[in-house]
Amino acid sequence: MADQDGIVEQLPKLSAATDGHTPSESFDEKAGHAPGKLEKHLSSDSSIASGKVEPDGKAVYDHDDEVQYVNGEPVITTGRDVSRYLVDTRDDHDPAVTFRSLVIGTVFAGLGAALCQIYLFKPVQVTVSTVFLLLLIYSVGVAWAKYFPRAEWVKDTRFARLGPVLHFINPGEFRIKEHVIASLVASTASYGSSAVSNFAVQRLYYETNVEATTAILATFSTACFGYGLVGLLRPLTVYPAEMVYWANLPTVSIFQALHFDTASNKKRMKVFWTAFTGMFVWEVLPSYIFPLLNGINIICLATQHVPSAAQDVITNLFGGTDGNEGLGFLSLSLDWQYITSSFMSFPLIQQANSWIGYVVCYVAIMGIYYSNVWNSKAFPMLSTSLYSQNGSVYDQMAVFGPTFQLNETALEIVGLPALTGSNAWSNLCQNLGIGGLIAHTIFFWGPYVWDSFKQAREKTQPDPHWQVIHKNYDEVPWYWYLALLALSFFAGLIVIFKGQTTLPWYAYIISLLLGAFITPFSTLLYARMGNGVATNQLMKMVAGAINPGRPVANLYFSMWSHDVVSTSINLAGDLKIGQYTKIPPRQMFLTQVWGTILGAAVNYVVMVSVVDAQREILLDPRGTNIWSGQYPQSLNSAAVTWSLAKQLYGPHGPYIWIPLGLLFGMVPTFLQWLIARRWPSIMGIRTDSIILPIIYQYAQWMSAGTNSAVVSTIIVGLVSQLWLRRYHPGWYKKYNFILGGALDGGAQVMIFILSFAVFGASGTPRPFPAWWGNPARGNVDYCNGNGALD
Repeated sequence: MADQDGIVEQLPKLSAATDGHTPSESFDEKAGHAPGKLEKHLSSDSSIASGKVEPDGKAVYDHDDEVQYVNGEPVITTGRDVSRYLVDTRDDHDPAVTFRSLVIGTVFAGLGAALCQIYLFKPVQVTVSTVFLLLLIYSVGVAWAKYFPRAEWVKDTRFARLGPVLHFINPGEFRIKEHVIASLVASTASYGSSAVSNFAVQRLYYETNVEATTAILATFSTACFGYGLVGLLRPLTVYPAEMVYWANLPTVSIFQALHFDTASNKKRMKVFWTAFTGMFVWEVLPSYIFPLLNGINIICLATQHVPSAAQDVITNLFGGTDGNEGLGFLSLSLDWQYITSSFMSFPLIQQANSWIGYVVCYVAIMGIYYSNVWNSKAFPMLSTSLYSQNGSVYDQMAVFGPTFQLNETALEIVGLPALTGSNAWSNLCQNLGIGGLIAHTIFFWGPYVWDSFKQAREKTQPDPHWQVIHKNYDEVPWYWYLALLALSFFAGLIVIFKGQTTLPWYAYIISLLLGAFITPFSTLLYARMGNGVATNQLMKMVAGAINPGRPVANLYFSMWSHDVVSTSINLAGDLKIGQYTKIPPRQMFLTQVWGTILGAAVNYVVMVSVVDAQREILLDPRGTNIWSGQYPQSLNSAAVTWSLAKQLYGPHGPYIWIPLGLLFGMVPTFLQWLIARRWPSIMGIRTDSIILPIIYQYAQWMSAGTNSAVVSTIIVGLVSQLWLRRYHPGWYKKYNFILGGALDGGAQVMIFILSFAVFGASGTPRPFPAWWGNPARGNVDYCNGNGALD
């Protein structure tokens, strides 16, 4: 591979400085390209872009702007490229918060929150596509503007006095800022709530129906504390150009395509609606009629009659269509709901590191299981449930009882719980990832952090979108966010003293401090790379040390500490959308608070509906290819095991290496930093392009759930981020994010309909009749080892 192409070309662009450069600078030295003639070059999508036009259609690298051009189009590589060439700086000063935008946003917030909660009970957790929501909102908004009475209709008539009222209801054309506000209310509501997930665990495993007061105050506290914190971190996590939040780019691209220069965007919208409709029709096949399409594996199909022992090994490695079936090695998935457009957005550096993690995952989980590490062969290879030493599901109610506190006598009788080898490996990798994340941020991105706060203080942030916002609109005062933090804190205290949490007040305070400490590290990684590191294990580990023998208390400890992190990441991404689309900051504040509270309420209602209707399946360690309790199972398993931290994770416990992973994750990153200072490039690859926390995260990626989509996601990433971005940058800039959003939207609309129509989200499921593409017995992909046909 040529040094200026592909992964090697991409990796240096998003890595931080180690030799005195600022983090936004590129480290790639392009050899063999003549400087050529420099000319001003205006991108079709930006009013501020400048660059170089190459002769004869050849690729030329602009050393001054550090931008490579192919066929007259810049290759989008860094966050600075996104700000200059991909996202328009245009601001029409149109109204944002109106009666229309709030009503439409509120209605679709219910839809988004419902979809989010449904996916938490799926074999693969998928976020609700903002594109799906914004398209529906756009259709309704345009219809509202066209058909609702307008003030000019009654001008100079006897009904003229109704003009102000009609203008309030229908202010005219449905423009971009109204559209963004309505969409962000809906998308903010669709992020989900850890509090509601905890209520699901209590309902499933502790036979506790949380009181309404506890539910309302807990969800408000967890959601809004994170938002208050991200407001204080804006100079670091939102304002700079390198804080891209890559998964949001399809959303921004579609907003501007719908509302800016509609005539010239006609072809883009035709592509969009064609892809949306095609995926909407297609998705019914792999998800309902022909589920074999979710994981086509030639090995599974060709080995159906081998001896049972060999079949078990084949299923563990190649099977992956059903929940916790196997690793899905070499399976090809045609089900877009599990592929998603994320890999059309994630930068190539992130994906390249994830591929390394995948390889480690395949080797590690198979090696752990068949070498019987942690007594793995006594349990299923993949599962997030807790087991007794004899392989049966662990009877945690006998150990913790109705008070949710450890009964030492019962523990001696029942014995300690055990994790599957894959679950233990997953926990270890998550701790490695947290340690690596902290170290990587400090050593590699430390100069960037300092520069960001310095620029915010001096109001010299160079990002052009921030400059437009700063010039035209009042910023949200710091004390607004501080007030929100205070309200959230006291709401949580009320829950602690009055609710069914068993969490001491001092542990509550520690949980918030821990979440506040981790938030900037995790948000930085997510903003720069499009993917974060799971921090829940760290929260559970600290919870177990503070609250031994109290699993429910540990649930709530991790809820507050982890929700601070997850909410901050989500809301920071929305703030970045607001910066790209020039939404007044104070109106963004009110919009996000409203969407957060509304979403938590809808999440709770849908959770109760699904848990009550599918209780037995959600408690089953394997679940089905439609419903799975792996997420609440993993929450409960971690809470129970960490409440027995001394026995399980102490010096003489079987899982001592898991908490030590936090330290072990830091050491390799520190060594990498030392190597990068001495040898910035090894064999043509920048040393700092290897991002260990991402590798750790993906090294446990297949430890649970449906794993048949991995190969498909790699193919999508290569086509989008290597082939299209590098060799067809014009097409990539105009259509890549539009196409990805359309495919997400079409798939998720169909899944929403099927969930309630035939999958049993609201009652009795209606399965499709059995045929060879939808077998009645065994696993869908015909890898039927491990007793699948019993």
